[in-house]
Amino acid sequence: MSDDKSITPPEPTPPPEEEKAPERTSDAAETQAPTADDAGKAAASAGETKSEEQAPPKDPWEEKPVTPQHEQAAEDPDATALEREMPGVVLAADRFAGEVTLTVPAARIVEVCRFLKHDCDYKFLVDLTAVDWPEREEGRFDVIYWLHRHDDSKRLRLRAVLADDVPIATVTTVWKVANWMEREAYDMYGIRFDGHPGLERILTWEGFNGHPLRKDFPVEGIDTGAAIYPDVYPPGGGPPPEEEVDEKGGAE
Repeated sequence: MSDDKSITPPEPTPPPEEEKAPERTSDAAETQAPTADDAGKAAASAGETKSEEQAPPKDPWEEKPVTPQHEQAAEDPDATALEREMPGVVLAADRFAGEVTLTVPAARIVEVCRFLKHDCDYKFLVDLTAVDWPEREEGRFDVIYWLHRHDDSKRLRLRAVLADDVPIATVTTVWKVANWMEREAYDMYGIRFDGHPGLERILTWEGFNGHPLRKDFPVEGIDTGAAIYPDVYPPGGGPPPEEEVDEKGGAE
């Protein structure tokens, strides 16, 4: 008969105790952990550095803006060429903001324009307009011609002083595009252009009273009801003089 012996299982080995990380003191935590302000400053600094690296360099006039000043432009190549061809024709030469304005006699405007087109390559007339100086003794109007040269993209401005009720020659024989520009100057300022192929109003109608861009034209405009109430308003617009209005409100 065999002896029954109980087998005692081995006792389980206890798991090793986990090593606990040493607790940091509050001073150490404050020293090592960045604050929200520090993180914000760092991000802002990084953003500024990145934007500075990406931003293109500024032009000199943007780095230090300087108000342009009027300068003498008698040495301008076009001014000297014009003066050499027609001595005494350049009455004044002014440079402002990089652009040159030449004052020439109104009586010689056609030959000046023809020379600048054919000899100085100003093939394009950009605009033709006027400025009204009603109280100026030397002449009421400045007639302005804007010329453009395609080769170097240079623009040249011509200025001709003109008295009121004195015509100036048309330059449609030099640039055909001057046709409607001179019509506009005639309509808005009342300047007449001798030799124009069809000088008539272009923005208002024939018979309109006054020229809207003259400085003595009413700022509030005039009543243009002539086409609607011909019995009340005279042709061209504007109320008739009081002595011409009868008791019924009609014009005599």
